[in-house]
Amino acid sequence: MSDNTSRRSAVARLRDRAMRILAMRDHSEKEFRRKLTAPVMSKNGLEEIDVTPEEIDQVVEWCLEHNFLDDARFVRQFIASRARKGYGPARIRQELNQKGIGRDISESAMRECDIDWVANAREQALRKYGEPLPTEFAAKVKVQRFLLYRGFMQEDIQEIWRNFVD
Repeated sequence: MSDNTSRRSAVARLRDRAMRILAMRDHSEKEFRRKLTAPVMSKNGLEEIDVTPEEIDQVVEWCLEHNFLDDARFVRQFIASRARKGYGPARIRQELNQKGIGRDISESAMRECDIDWVANAREQALRKYGEPLPTEFAAKVKVQRFLLYRGFMQEDIQEIWRNFVD
């Protein structure tokens, strides 16, 4: 009887921890599971969480049922956030993949998002290199390399010079 009580309290503690994690921001399910099982800092240092995989699954299911955890919502918010910070679609897709988001969900969200990637790429280039953007080959390559690193697509980068010639 006491073992059952301690197990119930372990699930309750795990739910409390889940709410603290999800109160900060949305997470992908993979990221959430990792944080839920991560050791916690106590006055004695890092302490492992004493829970079973079944208890973790139970808490994750509870979060999914109550719509506290939603990969589709996470993806939409993540895309918007990263785009505001000046990252392009290729980099955002890569980061979503690292967070355990399936290709189908991320591709669907990328198609649905209302982001002008060419305008974002131009804005990042202007912020870094100033107006007007360089037109001589060596400097132009430098801008293109920067934008590729930020995750913009080659065709979006080329559009900058096609559409915005001074």
